[in-house]
Amino acid sequence: MSFGFLITSLEQGLIYGIMAIGVYITFRVLDFADLTVDGSITLGAAVSSRLIIMGYNPFLTLIVATVAGGISGSFTGFLNTKLKIAPLLSGILTMTSLFSINLRIMGRPNIPLLSDDTIFDIFNVPLSLSSSSELILILIVVLLVLISLVLFLKTKLGFALRATGDNPAMVRSMAINTKSIKMIGLIIANSFVALSGALICQYQGFADISMGIGTIIAGLASVIIGEVIFGSEKLYFVIPGIIGGSILYRGSISFALMSGFAASDLKLLTALIVIVFLSTPKIKSAVGGKFNVKAN
Repeated sequence: MSFGFLITSLEQGLIYGIMAIGVYITFRVLDFADLTVDGSITLGAAVSSRLIIMGYNPFLTLIVATVAGGISGSFTGFLNTKLKIAPLLSGILTMTSLFSINLRIMGRPNIPLLSDDTIFDIFNVPLSLSSSSELILILIVVLLVLISLVLFLKTKLGFALRATGDNPAMVRSMAINTKSIKMIGLIIANSFVALSGALICQYQGFADISMGIGTIIAGLASVIIGEVIFGSEKLYFVIPGIIGGSILYRGSISFALMSGFAASDLKLLTALIVIVFLSTPKIKSAVGGKFNVKAN
């Protein structure tokens, strides 16, 4: 296994880790099965790539893409909270709509960025660190996301967001509008997802209309791996743990491809990884129970 392979897996894991944080907010914090992710990650890539080929600053496109992702999340929230459409169906409807919207934004199914500058081309570091410039920039962005999210979740609004997913009845009894809180959570989550999509397209040098297919599964896999390995109790461990889960997931996928698996096998591999980590706690408890019985 080469050093370059490890660095690439680390970089991809960090970028997709931002998306996994968005999935964590909806699925774990809000207890909302949001499938908007498959569309909003492509939306971020579509907006960023389109603006870049129009000549806009690549860093500015990240901000615009993040805002666009928040708007897509607000639409899902509107369908659920105002029109009373079920969470799963709300996400599916938004995701389906975004396919056409993304195609409109891009103007074509694929936008290459090979002749255009991205954030990785204009980010300047000392010459001694130039070989690691991409990793340094990605780390800076991820750290900013982690710090901002942890600080937000420690605020009163953040506590209300976490409580809404755990016990909405209690939150309503405290005269807090759970619909507004849910809307805010969906906006934040899909903003992170779209930011991840914008970073992905600039990192790989192109945006593709089909790049979001199966993203929700990859996000869930990262969340589950992070929770199983790094724990799911304390906030300071959960959020970085999800990033760690994303890195491990991307590393396992890359290793599988290097081992001879075809790209068409990736969805099956992802499903198997999720099944293994979902069943790990039960296997541990079952094995531990048998040992306890024998000890007694």
